[in-house]
Amino acid sequence: MKKKRLSNREERILLLLRKHDFMTRDQLRRYFRLGTVRNTNRVLGRLSEYLTSIRDGYQSIYYLSKDGRTYVGCDKIRKRGGHVAHAIMRNEFWLFSGCPTDWKSEIKVSDGKTNVVVDAMYMRALRYHFLEVDRSQTMKENKSKVSRYKTLADEGLITQKLGHFPTVVWLTTSELRRKQLQEACKALPNTQVYTIADIK
Repeated sequence: MKKKRLSNREERILLLLRKHDFMTRDQLRRYFRLGTVRNTNRVLGRLSEYLTSIRDGYQSIYYLSKDGRTYVGCDKIRKRGGHVAHAIMRNEFWLFSGCPTDWKSEIKVSDGKTNVVVDAMYMRALRYHFLEVDRSQTMKENKSKVSRYKTLADEGLITQKLGHFPTVVWLTTSELRRKQLQEACKALPNTQVYTIADIK
């Protein structure tokens, strides 16, 4: 059976999901300026064979189906699990940041001795930023990551390569955790800590 030809906007929806893995209906609605929830449902409904959706409370979360992956040439298979909510938080920050075009998710940063997997890396105001999403990990895990960032900053290779040490940005879930992260990050050159309430 011949597949229907998709419109430019429909193709862009699939391409965005290839890049960002999982997005809520509301995130897609805002990014593509789809207007009402009813219209958004209509647009996404036309793509039903290319998308898979899961429910999270009142919200639907979309990702590429097998046909969707084939259409946009994507090898990565997405599966539901605890990482979905993490990706949704990360993508909320992408929208809040003005949708940087150079945004890269899950990037390994290393100076040859110390490694950090950064949730996302992007540029803003001519500075690199590393985003860390603090959703369900322990504060002990966060402090361990901060310690590795401190080592990377002290060693200087990242600064030499990029021209400055990136601002480490945290997105967390509560005021208490914001304060804990601010305290943990005092030794880093530049940090910003947001709660999810700040960016919605």
